[in-house]
Amino acid sequence: MAFEDYQTKDSLVIVYTGEGKGKTSASLGLMARALGSRKKVAFIQFIKYWGVGEHVFIRDIMSLYQDQLFFYKGGKGFYKAKDLSERHISDQQHLKAAKETLKQALECATSGKYDIVICDEINNALHDGLISLDDFEKLIKTRNLSTSLCLTGRNYPNELLKYADIATNMTKLKHHFDNKFLANQGIDY
Repeated sequence: MAFEDYQTKDSLVIVYTGEGKGKTSASLGLMARALGSRKKVAFIQFIKYWGVGEHVFIRDIMSLYQDQLFFYKGGKGFYKAKDLSERHISDQQHLKAAKETLKQALECATSGKYDIVICDEINNALHDGLISLDDFEKLIKTRNLSTSLCLTGRNYPNELLKYADIATNMTKLKHHFDNKFLANQGIDY
């Protein structure tokens, strides 16, 4: 097939999943590419509420891309955390935060205002039962036809793979955490 026989799509569903590192980093790269192409981006973050490098980065570039970039941080941390510092957050608080974050994602995805809506860690929220499979599927199916959707996090459901145009499984080959080394700021978070 010749190159001129190929077509373009108005929007895509992009999935970054798997046990390996790099899902959020890939979505941030997608955000940078889109902003550099003068696209409008909504970056909606589930799960993460603690200070991570991407929060500082996004905060710092918001003034440069004020008409192009919307950021919403809606997470309450890891659900059913083993870390004592996150155990004080109740199931109800986690569920409420996930529901509010999903509402933001739906508004952004259906509004037609954004070229790309990135839902970082949404796959984890689904897997942990913080959002329903029906609501997750609704987000994919009801998005504006000109809005691309990027869904990140572990455990993307195989039964919804049919909706993805691009799906990447980040596979861990080796990670220093397995040898009891903590995450490095600026690299792991």
